[in-house]
Amino acid sequence: MCVTNEIIEEYIEILQRLTDYETAELVVKTIVNSPFVEFITPFYHFQIIEADPDDNKFVDCAIIAGAKYIVTNDHHYDLLKSTPFPRVDVVSLSQFKDILQRQK
Repeated sequence: MCVTNEIIEEYIEILQRLTDYETAELVVKTIVNSPFVEFITPFYHFQIIEADPDDNKFVDCAIIAGAKYIVTNDHHYDLLKSTPFPRVDVVSLSQFKDILQRQK
């Protein structure tokens, strides 16, 4: 999993809205300290998603990290499926689950 500081800030904001401060801090602390998480510093912003510019932080992170997939059910990312460059594969949560199960 790759993240940026901006992504972590959004996670905190959403988790605090859905739960409480302590839970949000615990979840984010778990993410930050995971050996399976890589912090990325994007030096270029591609600005591909115009419908929801806030989503671009995830696209930029994925491109710069060379991520295999962006896993999301957000329809704003669908345009990436037809964007030839930079290439980013987008899969739904259920598709990602199927991918993981096939790799067992």
